[in-house]
Amino acid sequence: MAEREQIRHPDSDNFRQVLGRLPTGVVVVTGGDPERPSGLLCGSFMSVSLEPPLVVVSPAKTSTSWPAIEAGGVFCANVLADGQEHLARRFAKSGGDKFSGVDWQPAPATGAPLLEDVAAWIDCRIYERFDAGDHLLVLGEVMELSVHRGTGALVFHRGTLQPLGQIRDAS
Repeated sequence: MAEREQIRHPDSDNFRQVLGRLPTGVVVVTGGDPERPSGLLCGSFMSVSLEPPLVVVSPAKTSTSWPAIEAGGVFCANVLADGQEHLARRFAKSGGDKFSGVDWQPAPATGAPLLEDVAAWIDCRIYERFDAGDHLLVLGEVMELSVHRGTGALVFHRGTLQPLGQIRDAS
């Protein structure tokens, strides 16, 4: 049996260390003006409801990319695939032209940038927004979505990007 560590208070370092044990999907949220698209790496993304289909993203209040996405009223959640670590690093940075040299097309329902060769994508309109500490909770109503069968996804676990493996076809 593994040795348990002493219980610690939830300061930001301990909070990050403990929650870092939970693998999270690596999602690039895109939107904004089609002539000048915006995007950010979002470490908090999950499904919320089946009826209506809702997801939540949680951008930092300090994000310089989120205001342009929010102003457009829509976003596309791009689930990164194995081998797309370079996109994770690019969209994690603040400022600059994150789309330079990146292949994308307008998502079918909203026109938000849909990145090429992602493991899956979820095209949404902003449904509701809440303040949550130093982040926002933004509900997105799913308009269209798709999975790239046979493509492995990327996860963030214990401070590193790691391949999850192939997505299994459940149908």
